[in-house]
Amino acid sequence: MTGRRRRYKRGYPLAVLVGLEERRAVLWRVFSEVVKLDDTVERGREAEREGLYDFHESIVNALRPTLKEGVKSIVIAAPARTDYAASFLDHIRKHHAWLVREGPNAATFGELIGSAGELHEVHELVRTKGFREAIGETTSHDAENIVSTLEKSLDSDDSSTVVSYSLEEIEDLVYGRHKESDRRAEHVVLTDKYLADTKNRGRTLKLMQISKNIGIKTTIVNAETRAGLRLSQLGGLVCFSKPNRKKRK
Repeated sequence: MTGRRRRYKRGYPLAVLVGLEERRAVLWRVFSEVVKLDDTVERGREAEREGLYDFHESIVNALRPTLKEGVKSIVIAAPARTDYAASFLDHIRKHHAWLVREGPNAATFGELIGSAGELHEVHELVRTKGFREAIGETTSHDAENIVSTLEKSLDSDDSSTVVSYSLEEIEDLVYGRHKESDRRAEHVVLTDKYLADTKNRGRTLKLMQISKNIGIKTTIVNAETRAGLRLSQLGGLVCFSKPNRKKRK
């Protein structure tokens, strides 16, 4: 024994799994190689209706940091014969329509019957066909939204969004190497195949980490999906940028 801690491969982020129970919600970060506990939201003891509203709002607030990072696939798991998932999704549609309305900020929600409040329950759940299908559907739909934005930017001469394809150009945008640049990076998207095959893996991982640290969204797309194939046609790595907001004098 060397005494060193054994390192495990986490992989890249895929989705958020939300295990709903009567009085708590447990959020798990789903990576390509592992699932990790992210947060636990407890429901208060207020009046039943008011307490439920506050509970759902707390779950949305717990999801916000992950959504800002660019992970927009959310799978809701709840035990059979309960309305926990339906009630929460109804809350989303009524009070946070921006999350389900078509657009760059939209998230994709999937539903799954099962318990995901404890680690052993999650380990059992992730091995099921239903979980794999739910993750596949939500991540594919999310990727389609990204590519839809990409196609609109490529087809329109009036779009304020510019798409960059080269690693060097994207690094310049993210790292702010050109101080006089009139553009800011908003979203870095790449395929899992690009990440696995690139000779610049170290640079790419650094780019993704720094992007995340400074609030730029990052998304990795399955190269075998329709969206992934389109991204591969463009080289497998793209970055969306928009005009810098001019400072008011």
